[in-house]
Amino acid sequence: MPKAAISACDAQTDDNLHGGQLPEPRRFRSGKTAMRVLIIEDDANTADFIVKGLRQAGYTPDRAADGKEGLFLALEQPFDAIVLDRMLPELDGLTLLRTLRAAGRTTPVLLLSALGEIDDRVAGLRAGGDDYLTKPFALAELQARLEALLRRGEMKHADTVLRVGNLELDRLTRVAQRGGRTIDLQPREYQLLEFLMLHAGQVVTRTMLLEGVWDYHFDPQTNVIDVHISRLRAKIDKGEERPLLQTVRGAGYCLRDPGAAADPP
Repeated sequence: MPKAAISACDAQTDDNLHGGQLPEPRRFRSGKTAMRVLIIEDDANTADFIVKGLRQAGYTPDRAADGKEGLFLALEQPFDAIVLDRMLPELDGLTLLRTLRAAGRTTPVLLLSALGEIDDRVAGLRAGGDDYLTKPFALAELQARLEALLRRGEMKHADTVLRVGNLELDRLTRVAQRGGRTIDLQPREYQLLEFLMLHAGQVVTRTMLLEGVWDYHFDPQTNVIDVHISRLRAKIDKGEERPLLQTVRGAGYCLRDPGAAADPP
């Protein structure tokens, strides 16, 4: 990040940046898990400021301090949105963005930069960015822009029925079925299944489940996840030839149809 950009951000207090108060917490729909946002920012003060603000607004933020780490996380873990600084060590923001889009990732990206000329903004948007915010910025504006990106994503991808193999989850009626058999789910089991189906085919870690389903930002050192996974597995895989809910040793859990890749198109 250029020194001018650092001083421009550091010269303002938190109160100046967000207008004297933190934005109102974002209200999520009933049963919907907190949005995961990846912040890729090398300046510790700016990153801490964004992380703190988004967490208090009800998001689940993660942070990467350079471009290579940010690209790895963006490719390997599911995020609802990414806040990306344009000037990064190891790998610059635009190269990271182009690589992400070339890999088929469509995660909404909000670019941050001290470069605010029209040509700079156009370059960022043409590289695959969804929005562009110039530094210094107000936290309330960053949050509003994130919310707009997430609304677009919800309108585009808001499937009311999730499917993995012959397992279906109707998010309007909150009814789960497998092969026509209705599955009775407790509220937490529903949230767990919804989270796993939204990330179908991906390895979901214990940390992701604690933050996304239980809204814990620490490990309570209990077997709460194991108990709920065991109960959910018994309900959705009972009497089925192909178990969908799998344990990935040393990594977490994965919900996928094991026969999908083997079946002919």
